[in-house]
Amino acid sequence: MTEELPELRASDADRERVAEVLRDALAEGRLDMEEFEERLDATYRARTYGELAPITRDLPVGQMAAPKVDMQKRPEPDGSWASRIVGGEGSSTWAVAVMSGFQRRGRWTVPRRFNCFAFWGGGEIDLRDANFAASEVEINCVAIMGGMQVIVPPGVEVVVRGIGIMGGFDQREEGVPGEPGAPRVIVTGFAFWGGVGVERKLSKADRQRLREERRQERLERREVARELREGRGRGEG
Repeated sequence: MTEELPELRASDADRERVAEVLRDALAEGRLDMEEFEERLDATYRARTYGELAPITRDLPVGQMAAPKVDMQKRPEPDGSWASRIVGGEGSSTWAVAVMSGFQRRGRWTVPRRFNCFAFWGGGEIDLRDANFAASEVEINCVAIMGGMQVIVPPGVEVVVRGIGIMGGFDQREEGVPGEPGAPRVIVTGFAFWGGVGVERKLSKADRQRLREERRQERLERREVARELREGRGRGEG
């Protein structure tokens, strides 16, 4: 597939599949930490399948570097919660940051349980544009002298069950009712001299839509004011 479509743009899910191969190779001892970090950095910088292919070519599952391209046209998700709870497996199930950092963001599928670990490092788990493998998912965070940030979109219910020793878990978003049909996100884990934050933020697309709605409202108010002025002017004449 890479030979046929080397310039086809890779998606966030494609990069996550390659990153998963690299994490497995690190755990199996096929890559040392330096090689792993170099290849992981190249993975997240890759923009096309042609750039992804060489990253895992010498690994046993290197064929995953060129994810299968589904050329069949499918209905676009309508943005509803029902369309975002997709079932199946997550596109990424774990992340590690040792004196470094990681990100999970964009269009990815959150598994039923996502495990992440940070030691002298940090991570960001952004669920604003994500799909969900189930209506209830667990984000398990272990932060040792490091920190993690879980970002959820409005409408999602958040439950925090982590334990902190000389550290803590942010519980400010807990207790906010979820919207009907929205997933439930449970944040668990352990923080030692570190912290896990939970933040509720609009996605970029939602912010743009709000800005456009406000701009349209301003234009409509100006148009109404203009018509009123013109009407008064005609009446005076």
